[in-house]
Amino acid sequence: MFKGTLIRSGNNAKTIKGDGEYETAIMYLAPFTMAGSNVCPMAEQAGCVKGCLNTAGRGAYNNVQQARIAKTKRYLASRTAFMADLVTDLERFVAYCKRKGVKPAVRLNGTSDIQWEVAHYASRGDARGSVFELFPEVQFYDYTKVYKRAYRQLPANYALTLSYSAANPAYAEVVTKAAHETGANLAIVYRTKELRDYFVGKLVQYGNACRDVIDGDETDMRFLDPKGVIVGLYAKGKAKGDRSGFVVG
Repeated sequence: MFKGTLIRSGNNAKTIKGDGEYETAIMYLAPFTMAGSNVCPMAEQAGCVKGCLNTAGRGAYNNVQQARIAKTKRYLASRTAFMADLVTDLERFVAYCKRKGVKPAVRLNGTSDIQWEVAHYASRGDARGSVFELFPEVQFYDYTKVYKRAYRQLPANYALTLSYSAANPAYAEVVTKAAHETGANLAIVYRTKELRDYFVGKLVQYGNACRDVIDGDETDMRFLDPKGVIVGLYAKGKAKGDRSGFVVG
């Protein structure tokens, strides 16, 4: 287990399943406007505020929520200082993984949807750039509802999976269109594990996206998924009671 100031590994039941060749560290911030400013710009349009996975697992504890709020306020108060702390954490995590004999993987948006590839610069030694450029040895990956990100030329070591929601028909249309046009994978949260399992291995169509469904809970290593698939997940935490359309079924 790695414990950094901003990122940690070994405390997410799903990422642990993929530990072996890789180890994943995740940064959990306070989603939407919990810390005073919106770090999930498509949350209202996608209707995922109430069903946010922020409350799943350890997120159910108040002390965990308060820690996430504190980290997010640090990010909002000084992006420069925050990015410097992130570089320190990433350097320590890379060294930790080297000692352990595994490859480092990092999710920066555990419970946020920040566009890290845009205007988030940092320094590592004499080099300056995005964390993706500064840490080519790290495999970064995230889920996102900011569908326009799929159209960008993303860094080679950053994999994005689009996130579906039928809470807003207009959002459902544009996110499935983005998946269709860019080939990006599309994550869908099903009501129950049984419903998810029913669709796994079948060809299913959502809007413009007609694809095979894979089990997205078997591992969290989204960068290892086959291309052009639907990543089937099942609802956890408060998402189990979501009736907005964010959770399917």
